[in-house]
Amino acid sequence: MSLLILGLVILLGMHSVSIFAPGWRDAQAAARGEQIWKLIYGGVSLVGYLLIEYGWETANVPPVVLYSLPPYFRHIAWLLMVPVFPLLLASYLPGRIATATKHPMLAAVKFWALAHLLANGSVASTVLFGSFLAWAVADRISLKRRPHRATPGAPPGRYNDAIAIVGGLALYAAFLMGVHQWLIGVSPR
Repeated sequence: MSLLILGLVILLGMHSVSIFAPGWRDAQAAARGEQIWKLIYGGVSLVGYLLIEYGWETANVPPVVLYSLPPYFRHIAWLLMVPVFPLLLASYLPGRIATATKHPMLAAVKFWALAHLLANGSVASTVLFGSFLAWAVADRISLKRRPHRATPGAPPGRYNDAIAIVGGLALYAAFLMGVHQWLIGVSPR
């Protein structure tokens, strides 16, 4: 469990620099250059991710059940996952979805984390998905007080929303049909 928590602290901590120390983040990017800062950011995040992955495997064997919800909550989780991939794509495809949600990637993380909290009741699951949900809520709140940073993505286009929806639903279908099992080692069905 300690490696899972360490990985979460590193990954979410790195992703929280703009929440808690935006001036420091900007100073680092200015001193090192934006590309070097992004390499450092990505490298530290990758270390956190790998620790989470390894920590998850060790902390969840055997799983310690914290809560058990009725089986129909799995169907609610599947329903909550429907907008996740379209929102992820919409975060890079400017359109009405991105405008309406303001921060589609954070909305996707919230849906993803909540769905997984409903489908998994182990201690490791609660720590993992609860941490991501708390981080996404904190980041969304902080964005109201921070200056907007441009994010990379496609130029605005009239088909961006359609691409996000169709592509996102296709990705979701692929995850249900086997990609989740292949990547994560657990079947969502």
